[in-house]
Amino acid sequence: MKAVVVRAFGGPEVLAVVELPHPNPAAGQVLITTEAIGVGGVDTLVRSGALAAFGITPGHILGQEVVGTVTEVGEGVDTGWIGQRVWAFTGEGGGYTELAVASLETLVPVPAALSAVDAVTLGSSAMVAHFALRHAHFARGESVLVRGAAGGIGVVAVQLAARGGAGVVAVTTSSPERGDRLRALGATRVLDRAGRGAESAPAGYDVIIDIAAGADLPSFFTELEPNGRMVVVGVMAGMPPADFGVEMVKAFRKSTSFATFSADTVPTSDRRAATVELFAAAVRGELKAVVHEELSLEQAVLAHQKMEAGEVFGRIVLIPSVSKDW
Repeated sequence: MKAVVVRAFGGPEVLAVVELPHPNPAAGQVLITTEAIGVGGVDTLVRSGALAAFGITPGHILGQEVVGTVTEVGEGVDTGWIGQRVWAFTGEGGGYTELAVASLETLVPVPAALSAVDAVTLGSSAMVAHFALRHAHFARGESVLVRGAAGGIGVVAVQLAARGGAGVVAVTTSSPERGDRLRALGATRVLDRAGRGAESAPAGYDVIIDIAAGADLPSFFTELEPNGRMVVVGVMAGMPPADFGVEMVKAFRKSTSFATFSADTVPTSDRRAATVELFAAAVRGELKAVVHEELSLEQAVLAHQKMEAGEVFGRIVLIPSVSKDW
């Protein structure tokens, strides 16, 4: 089978398509013939070596989520899963491949009315956005700022905030064109990356969902309303400065809160239940999967180049051309 591996940590050029043996699912696992593979911001961090401290080494297969058909099951798994079309979380990697192994407990059936591309585009991005808003204790009528809103998590967070009755849905983004696209998804105020540019923007926000982090993170503490909450769900602009909390403490009397959020802290059963509902919402037309582009598995380098150039609005999806010799 074909798979995309990280030959050495570095830029997109370190990715290589290789032939690997047919994998066999272990007990409690299934084998999925992939139809669509999600490309995420975390994949670029893995490839660069930023997550090497977590035990990731060269030779690693990228990718954390796939949609496809279950073709084999491991010991203890009901054979009734064979032939079912599912979304699956493959863990720390293993998704950029024609044949992916995943644990049974991560599988979510994909409705017939939802395409494989749309399902993998929503997948973990929608689930993270959903639980990030919950982690922030977002309530109807509150104002929300989504920082770094053009990525996979951001475009869903905008939609969910609007759908949840936010009084204001503000976004930071890199261009007026992207701002127009975010307005079509529910944004009501469009700001530049520094959080400026909309004369009608509120003086502060009850909730900030931050996918970017980076050096500018501390300046957004001043954008929080009294009792406001900032939740960081990504570090796509890099790690914040070591003293980032100083600005928050300066505003001590506003009783603001800062938190990080990782879906790892959500029970698997809750993640699956949320994904089932989010897929159903997409089928009902209440949630839009924003696909930037479909590329072949062999174009993984190009996908990562586009990610690093800041070109992507929504998500890139890789489409495997499954080999017939396995």
